Amino acid sequence: MSDGQFVVAIDLRGTGAHPQAWRRPDSRAEEVFTAGFWIDQLQAADRAGIDLAFLGDSFATRTLEAAAIAARAAALTEHIGLVPTITVTHTEPFHISKQIASLDFASYGRAGWHVEVTPGAGQAALFGRKAEQDNVSLWHEADEAVEVVTRLWDSWEDDAEIRDAATGRFIDRDKLHYIDFEGENFSVKGPSITPRSPQGQPLVSVRADSPESNAVAATRADIIRIAAATVEDATHTAARIRRAIVAAGRDPAQVFVLLDIETLVSGTAAAELAQLDKWAGEARVPESVQYVGDATGLNLLLGSIEAAGLDGVTLVPLALPSGLQALPATDARTGTTLRERLGLARPISRYAAVERNNR
Repeated sequence: MSDGQFVVAIDLRGTGAHPQAWRRPDSRAEEVFTAGFWIDQLQAADRAGIDLAFLGDSFATRTLEAAAIAARAAALTEHIGLVPTITVTHTEPFHISKQIASLDFASYGRAGWHVEVTPGAGQAALFGRKAEQDNVSLWHEADEAVEVVTRLWDSWEDDAEIRDAATGRFIDRDKLHYIDFEGENFSVKGPSITPRSPQGQPLVSVRADSPESNAVAATRADIIRIAAATVEDATHTAARIRRAIVAAGRDPAQVFVLLDIETLVSGTAAAELAQLDKWAGEARVPESVQYVGDATGLNLLLGSIEAAGLDGVTLVPLALPSGLQALPATDARTGTTLRERLGLARPISRYAAVERNNR
């Protein structure tokens, strides 16, 4: 981002990113299917000033629905952005648009959507609607789905609700717009059945980890997540993504590129990781930059990442909920909505803009 704002996000997945984290005595694994488990973590991150929380979800794992967790947390958190994963492969975009818009209303403008696809024959068999897809097909479908969802978010103008008791008109139907989308995967007329939400467009997040997802991220995302073995590698990846954003006709200053940092933070972190790996029977290979150490060292690492020109990080605790006990200090933010807190403008409905230009 051109204004130098450094974003700190957190990725909350089960009892932690390490597959053996559930065996720790402090894991609360017996509570992972309760609302209290997730609310406690989100409230801790909220108190620490974390900008936004990614809530993982997948048809391949046993978990509560991320969007439902976010909805439960909306009234019990104050500032943190709530960004659930909703996969598009077996989910209709009309339903996603309503789900995230409703979350934006419930949280007074703190919602986002992390876009994912669902590969594999096993997941396809769960639904029985279509055969397994390759990565090109999956991400082409995802690209169409994001287009449909964002059009639906714009299909109500901000002042479409008039509530005119004298005439009995609750809605000005001239300010509702058909989206008339026709693609290879979806045909959606619209408009939405949910009014335009507080942010107008809740933030869209995509993980850029393949040529296909990279293209969708550059074209569609407000937040792009990346993984890299080193900070230097991450700067090169971010630079390529920013060039792709420019090539797509977008302003890279309006898109955040966040580096995943796997963390295990405590005075005995190395020994704790060794125990996790011992339970696994082998050392886990990090999926991105990994930090194992005390809180002071983590803050130094974040400082070096900011100095390298990255827009921010997504902390990926290897073990939860202990991973929330040493969160880094973050700058105080102003603004009520997630867009305001991140310094992003609230977009005008594309359909309202067209109507004004035609007058």
